[in-house]
Amino acid sequence: MNKFALAAVIFFLVLSTAIIKNTTKQIEDEIFTAKENIRVLKSEFENASLEFDYLSSAERLLEYQSQYFDDELIQKNINDIKIYKISDDVNKIQNFKIIKD
Repeated sequence: MNKFALAAVIFFLVLSTAIIKNTTKQIEDEIFTAKENIRVLKSEFENASLEFDYLSSAERLLEYQSQYFDDELIQKNINDIKIYKISDDVNKIQNFKIIKD
């Protein structure tokens, strides 16, 4: 009886160790995948942030205008912008409205 109980305890310990190792390995794989995804997304974010900061400054846009477009670009009044809607064969021209949240 003692031999059977000792064998059962040893078998249980080996089985539980194998289950714990498999579960730990799966969790480590998921963590590694998540870290790699975060690393890639962080790199893309840094590139997009740099591009946004570099291209969106007013001075930079004015420089691009003078460099590439010369006098082709003109400033428009926002009240001059119209919206042309076509629905059910009815054409409508509406003023552009800015709605602040």
